[in-house]
Amino acid sequence: MTRIGIILGSTRPGRNGEKVAHWVVEQAAKHTGDATFELVDLADYPLPHLDEPIPPAMGQYQNAHTKEWAAKIGSFDGFIFVTPEYNHSTSGVLKNAIDYLHAEWNHKALGVVSYGSVGGARAAEHLRLIAGELKMADVRTQVALSLFTDFVNFSEFAPGEHQAASLSTLIDEVIEWSSALAPLRG
Repeated sequence: MTRIGIILGSTRPGRNGEKVAHWVVEQAAKHTGDATFELVDLADYPLPHLDEPIPPAMGQYQNAHTKEWAAKIGSFDGFIFVTPEYNHSTSGVLKNAIDYLHAEWNHKALGVVSYGSVGGARAAEHLRLIAGELKMADVRTQVALSLFTDFVNFSEFAPGEHQAASLSTLIDEVIEWSSALAPLRG
């Protein structure tokens, strides 16, 4: 069974991402039989700014928090990142969490659900660049949620009906690519 981690990439108090991530989990639950899904909230993994003395590509993690994070990420076959757009990029906490590891990300699929004033498009593009360096395969479909049209008063999540269809396609692609990359993870 393919295991997909849904990573909530914001820890900000009152974050919109929590509502978005729970929506992704609810939609993913409709894809029974082909994969299992788990929400991974970065608030539950309080990683300090990268504090490993050896580069992550060496795989010689020293700190207990890094080893715990590596075990969690290593347990998945693919990911859906739920990211805000802060200052034309992804959140610092998500970038930091990604930077902690290397091999645990390799040969896995990645889909992006982003939100922001322009749907988080720039955050998603930055994640795609990062994914390439980590040997991740980013899927084509993206769910871009606008603070103007998919939220009421910029805080009450009310996605347009078309967003569920896009998310379903994204989930299908992440499952397919995760399965296709399995031999490389061997």
